[in-house]
Amino acid sequence: MDDPEVIEISSGESDAEISIDRRAILQPVISRVVDALGGYEGGTYRMGDEVNGCLKDLKKLWRKDDTDDERTVARIFWETRVLSNDLIPILLETAGKGLVEDKRAIACADLMTAMTWPIDMAEELKELDDELDKGTDYTQLLESHLHYKVALLKPGVMQALFGIVLPPLAKAPKERKERDGQIVNVVLHLVRNLAFIKDLPYNTHLSADQAEFSSLQSKLIRTLSDTHILQLLLTIAANTNNDPLLNSWNTLVLEIFYLLFRGVKPATLSHDQAKQPTETLQRLLAVEERTRRELARKTNSRHSRFGTTIAVKLNPNKKARPAVENDNGNEADSEVAPSSSRSFILHRQQAISSESGSIMDITKRQMTKKGNKVDEMAREDHLSVEARVVLQHLAIEFTEACFNRKFTSLDVFHPPHLHPVSPAFLSALLKDIRSERAKITEKDNLRLLFVTKWFLEFFLSMRARENAQGSKGRWKFGLIADVTERTWIIWVLKRMREAVEEKPKLWTELQTGIECLTQLLLLIDMMSSADITDPNLKEAADVLQQQLIYNGEVLDIAFESLRSYKPGTQSLVYLDSSVYLAYALLKMLEKWSKSKGGDMYVRKRKAKKRKSIKGMGEEDGIPDVEEEPAEEEEVVHETMFTFEAFEMKFAHADITHTLLTYLARYKDFSSPENMRRVVSLMHRQAVRAKAEGLFFKVSALNLFKTILADQKSFPRDQPYKDLVNLITFILRQFFKALAEEPLLAVEAFFPKNRGHWKQFSSWEPEKSEKERKTVEGTRFPPDVEVKKGYSWSDQLGITIASLVESGEVELVHWTKDILTVVIAQRQRIIDETDSQDRTISDDDDDSDAQAAKALRLKGPSNEAMAKIKDYLRAFEPDADELEWYVPASVVPADLRSTLTVIDQFLTTPIDLEGRKASELLGKKRRRRRRRSPSPESGDDSVLDDDEPRRKKKEKKKKEKQEYKSAQFIEDSDEEYGDIEAFLEKEKVMREKAQRAAEAAGVQITNMKGQGTKKRRMKPGNDSRNKRHKSDHAAKVAGPEGPDGDTGEESGDNASAADEPSNPSPSLPRPKPRPLGRRLSPNPTDQTFSDISDNDEPPPAATMIGMASKRNRLVISDEDDD
Repeated sequence: MDDPEVIEISSGESDAEISIDRRAILQPVISRVVDALGGYEGGTYRMGDEVNGCLKDLKKLWRKDDTDDERTVARIFWETRVLSNDLIPILLETAGKGLVEDKRAIACADLMTAMTWPIDMAEELKELDDELDKGTDYTQLLESHLHYKVALLKPGVMQALFGIVLPPLAKAPKERKERDGQIVNVVLHLVRNLAFIKDLPYNTHLSADQAEFSSLQSKLIRTLSDTHILQLLLTIAANTNNDPLLNSWNTLVLEIFYLLFRGVKPATLSHDQAKQPTETLQRLLAVEERTRRELARKTNSRHSRFGTTIAVKLNPNKKARPAVENDNGNEADSEVAPSSSRSFILHRQQAISSESGSIMDITKRQMTKKGNKVDEMAREDHLSVEARVVLQHLAIEFTEACFNRKFTSLDVFHPPHLHPVSPAFLSALLKDIRSERAKITEKDNLRLLFVTKWFLEFFLSMRARENAQGSKGRWKFGLIADVTERTWIIWVLKRMREAVEEKPKLWTELQTGIECLTQLLLLIDMMSSADITDPNLKEAADVLQQQLIYNGEVLDIAFESLRSYKPGTQSLVYLDSSVYLAYALLKMLEKWSKSKGGDMYVRKRKAKKRKSIKGMGEEDGIPDVEEEPAEEEEVVHETMFTFEAFEMKFAHADITHTLLTYLARYKDFSSPENMRRVVSLMHRQAVRAKAEGLFFKVSALNLFKTILADQKSFPRDQPYKDLVNLITFILRQFFKALAEEPLLAVEAFFPKNRGHWKQFSSWEPEKSEKERKTVEGTRFPPDVEVKKGYSWSDQLGITIASLVESGEVELVHWTKDILTVVIAQRQRIIDETDSQDRTISDDDDDSDAQAAKALRLKGPSNEAMAKIKDYLRAFEPDADELEWYVPASVVPADLRSTLTVIDQFLTTPIDLEGRKASELLGKKRRRRRRRSPSPESGDDSVLDDDEPRRKKKEKKKKEKQEYKSAQFIEDSDEEYGDIEAFLEKEKVMREKAQRAAEAAGVQITNMKGQGTKKRRMKPGNDSRNKRHKSDHAAKVAGPEGPDGDTGEESGDNASAADEPSNPSPSLPRPKPRPLGRRLSPNPTDQTFSDISDNDEPPPAATMIGMASKRNRLVISDEDDD
């Protein structure tokens, strides 16, 4: 057909769809509508008669792109320049001149919002068809957005748009209509679209018009400030009147703040912006100077134009093997051994000074590596100083007015008596997110995390700057107290947990959550610092730390974020955030453990699956009720938390690989803090955890080699010095381990996972309780003793001779010095005490004075001995040596005699008849000492292993003096009055026992000095002889046995022992015959020694003799036979 208006539709055998040219159809229609809008006449824009209808037609045509991947209508709008040539002039003619409620102005704003709507390139590319949309290009659409942004930032445009917003907001809430909220919503979305458009990167080679596209964001921020749109955003965020209309736009305001602040770092806004250009210039000059010095070290000399040819030989000292001759003598058949010394020719002058291997690597084929993502969340905007000042004021006003709840006073932290006047901006958003409102999208969670993290970091920077300047009072913790609530922390951890559980994992949201959690930890650390004097703040910080540790998720996130990093999968900012989180968490936990030091528990959740009920088979029939699948039941376990164990957990091969990957980018570090964090984490692994074997890898050693080669170009900051020292330590440990295990050179090519690093490190496994006791028992070498057969003086002489032979005479002199000091101290005490007694005794009779002098000849008085204390040598609790002391019971006379003997043996050594003194010495066997709890101390006598050894010794000595010595040791110098009382009491007891025996009709000749145990009949043994002997002993003691002295109590309980016990008639056992036991010298505390079952009791006469001998009073220590 010749008529172009007629479209021919035909069907054929081919099933291919007929392509329709949408541009050919839509372009004439759009052009006619745009021409009908109006035009310029004499420099003034004249609107057409049907401009309102034309604007509606353009909006209908715009909706045609909803089903078009090519965006045909958007491309035609850009080609016709409808926004800059028609829509903006119509807006200025209506709203710009006061007609803010004109429908034409509102329609223009609606079209502008639609034309500048952000293009999600990732989603658009996913929807493209590989065949039909092969030639689709979005660069034209992105370029059109830049031109739209330039046109909308012309003077008067944003002011006209702000005028459209005011009438709906000026109405009372009851007078507003739905259209009023839609008008404000359209203008706010237009502001959001302009903030979303990204500037072009700076390029000095572009023209002036193109350079304008690199500073549009700064111009937008200044325009929003001049037109008071930023104040409107703060009013909506504050929402002091709890207006539901303003609350419906909080997500939109959140996105605008996110787009404005994501291009600038909080730390840069906390400084004086007037000095920022100078600081930036100095930083860039320093980087340039460092780069220039690095290039100067490797640059060619002026002789390089003559060329360089260098021959490099491998194994030059190795001789070639001789040729192998043929047995037939044929030289032609002989094989020439290949030489192992090969030559390589290099044509670079760097090979003269640098290693040849690095020059050879240049010529090798480089493998393509997957590029690392820099940051998927934030971007870098090159803002002007004026724009930065505007953002700084905006951040300060938002922190003070919108971040936290509004109290009547912000001078306190969580005031219990004040109720919030209005909810905070972030709290209202969190409430909407948890309520799952329709306006909430998935990206709102991400934006809320980022904005919270950004303003927390800004607050901490401003507070640090305020403390540095010495002015306090403005940046109080009450401004951000809402973020420390339990609901906030739970929500942050929940979002991070869901980001990990998603398939694929949401690394961007996880990165933002890690950054937000890091700032929260820094906030808690600042709240618990020593500069804070408010006890409420310190208490709140302690509670937050305790809850975070007990929850356990923060500890797991810090560990997993470092362990699961893979280059290319996550961004570089994710790596930096993970390192920062681990550094801040370990620093806070170390500080907390040192200050608190108490026991803490961590909650571990494990999913325990319930047993699923097996379904019935076909033969069993169909159940009436459908069975629900078994749900997982969470089981919570609490484990003890110790900082050392958690720090040891970071000694992991994957974490080491992540840290080395981060360290390899040391040239890109923007601050010494980056180096400080990674060096601190590596130090905890290599030194604190003793896991230096994790770094014994070829890749790590090669990185260390590169760093040591570039250390001359490092800044002079302390973190870089610490890095060099740490690398030196690791290399020293490596070569030390290599000398002990040469196969480590082969193991360096393999990974050190699954604990393989432990065999090459100084790490030692934790000892069990049994091994720990063994180590404590063998901590010190065993005592040395002289072999038997020598007197005390000979033993001392042999010991001194042994020390002289081994060249340790100074130990003997050291002992003499101690004895001299002790003698002088105790003699002074004795002289001072006894001199007072001597002064008093001069007034008495001569007989009394002579008696007192006689007593003094025997030794010091009891009063003087009571004042003498044990002489303790200076002792350190952590020292690896025993504690020596001189007991208080040793008098100065004995010490002088010992000192005299030592001097004699030093002057005249003992004669050993040619033998060495060391041959007469032997090791003393260790005996296991059992300590039974004292009657008064009970279970408290068992001391913990953590108690200092000095306290254990003092308690043991006190226990021995008070309880054990008082029971068995009698003072030989005791006065005779106590002995007479004892003998008198014994006489009364014997008479009482005699009367009890006469009342029973039995005559007692004497009591046995030793009792026997009740013996049992053993099968297969002939016990007639033993029974006969026991009967004989029973006849001597009497049929009724001894009196009340046989029990553990005194004689008042004799009736219990006098009654014979009747044996059971069912068991053929002999009758028990209780025998008397020997008397104890002490009537109050008696001891009993029982005869074993196999011992025979001695005759009665012998027993009496033994009793008389053992009950003899010992007056002198020398008369002990």
